[in-house]
Amino acid sequence: MNLVEKFSLLCLKTDIWLTARFVPAWIGWRDLAGILRVADARKSKLYAEIDAETIARLALAATCKHWIMRNRRCLRQGIVGYRFLTKAGFYPELHFGVGATSTATAKTPAHCWVVLNGKPIINDNLEGMATMYIHKSPSESL
Repeated sequence: MNLVEKFSLLCLKTDIWLTARFVPAWIGWRDLAGILRVADARKSKLYAEIDAETIARLALAATCKHWIMRNRRCLRQGIVGYRFLTKAGFYPELHFGVGATSTATAKTPAHCWVVLNGKPIINDNLEGMATMYIHKSPSESL
């Protein structure tokens, strides 16, 4: 790994770590449209040479053990992973699902996961979840 690649990876790790800490404040009580605006990002040449698996691994590591959003960990992981995959020039999809039988309960179980090239890369659809919405990178949908 050359010096430029090491610098890019260090910048990515730092950027992901900071973003993971600020996501709870950024999304607060926003609606889905507001949350998706936080998730969307512009491509960055700095991260263009970093592979998707490395980004996914770093995003999961930075979001796995925090007490803030502990009941919505998958949302935090999805936002961070989707954001940095997009920054690196990939075209991920952010999937949202709810429990298929959730109308019978007061609390609606929900889940979020990131798909790249048709395969889950961060989390996966849980059994009994019905996909309700798929958000694609704005540049891909043009």
